[in-house]
Amino acid sequence: MAENSFDVAVIGSGPGGYVAAIRAAQLGLSVAIIERDQLGGICLNWGCIPTKALLRSAEVFHLAQHLDAFGLAADNVRFDAAKIVKRSRDVASRLNMGVKHLLKKNKVTVIEGAAALAGKGKISVTANGKAQDVTAKNIILATGARARQMPGLETDGKLVWSYREAMVPDAIPKSLLVVGSGAIGIEFASFYRTMGSDVTVVELLDRVLPVEDAEISALARKAFEKQGMKIHTGASVTGLSRGVDNVTAKIDLGGGKTETLGVARVIMAVGITGNVENLGLEAAGVKIEKSHVVVNEWCETGVPGVYAIGDLAGPPWLAHKASHEGVIAAERIAGLKGLHPMDKSNVPGCTYCMPQVASVGLTEAAAKAAGREVRVGRFPFAGNGKAIAMGETEGLVKTVFDAKTGELLGAHMIGAEVTELIQGYCVAKSLETTEAELMHTIFAHPTLSEMMHESVLDAYGRVIHF
Repeated sequence: MAENSFDVAVIGSGPGGYVAAIRAAQLGLSVAIIERDQLGGICLNWGCIPTKALLRSAEVFHLAQHLDAFGLAADNVRFDAAKIVKRSRDVASRLNMGVKHLLKKNKVTVIEGAAALAGKGKISVTANGKAQDVTAKNIILATGARARQMPGLETDGKLVWSYREAMVPDAIPKSLLVVGSGAIGIEFASFYRTMGSDVTVVELLDRVLPVEDAEISALARKAFEKQGMKIHTGASVTGLSRGVDNVTAKIDLGGGKTETLGVARVIMAVGITGNVENLGLEAAGVKIEKSHVVVNEWCETGVPGVYAIGDLAGPPWLAHKASHEGVIAAERIAGLKGLHPMDKSNVPGCTYCMPQVASVGLTEAAAKAAGREVRVGRFPFAGNGKAIAMGETEGLVKTVFDAKTGELLGAHMIGAEVTELIQGYCVAKSLETTEAELMHTIFAHPTLSEMMHESVLDAYGRVIHF
């Protein structure tokens, strides 16, 4: 094959793009990946991974402040914001190098530059003012997304932050307004509150973490407010007045009520918009709706040989969804048989606040709205021996079943380590497991996972330990 000619060219090297490239290479295809910035994309460098490093520091600091509950003591517990940020950046750098190694190991050609479609099977790549042509039989678009800007509330990198600035603060601000209570907003609210900031959260919808089950959202709000967060739901920020080193926000609380709030910094976390610009998509005939590329269940656009995956292809905006789509696209291109299309109902969601929140499948309300007759099971952390031993008794595991068939429709959790526990229910859903198999599964004791078993039992009137 000629130089700069490949079976597959992937535009973007985030968790969707680099996984697609590696899987395609494993299947014997010649692959190039084109990246204009950093290998690993936003998730690895400025999203999923470095935020978890920050949250880990916050978790350790929180435990250090409550050592007496474990029979321990330490004097003058304090933190160094610069070192916390450096550790987070070091983690991201290490994983960036890991992606580079994996691509080299799998013989994926890395091309640096900004890419744009330039005709059927053609890509123009520009770097340092110079352009080169790349040809590929198949093209996978994996350019991701960026923070959405609100008119009049735009981020400025100093006083009003996006997720990027929020990850590398010079110091922990004394007060903070977080606009938006989805996963990104709440994770930053949780981090900064734990580190001592006076945090206020404003959410346009009627509850925090609005995509989660309503019962879980209510428990989350209760926990956040107990920690000292101020939360306004059904509210909106209508204006920001920026001072030298502070911001005054105008908040519409609804019902004709307003509030003026002065804070040191503001974090905008009001969603994302797909990176669809300057890619030549319209000229190529690729359909775009609401800043996202339209695809079918196989990640195919309406243009033969052109695929789109990850955040670019729409919600849920999650790294693991992007990676899974990358595999689907690569295997579809390679012509593998017996493939399964994307099933978004099996995509778990995880929020790494304190307490953690995790879910998969339908909420109780969504299941009922879909006309399902349901059976619901619940089990509290307060009834689990391991949770009590850990000092983590705040939380709940909730399961939703189809009352007629026993199908597991959804699972929803709040509490310590639920972002790890949720995978058990993900496997169960993927295997189309019913309540019978889950009831007959033996869960190790003592573990937090026993609550998953008890929640299932509770849905059928058989709970043991509560």
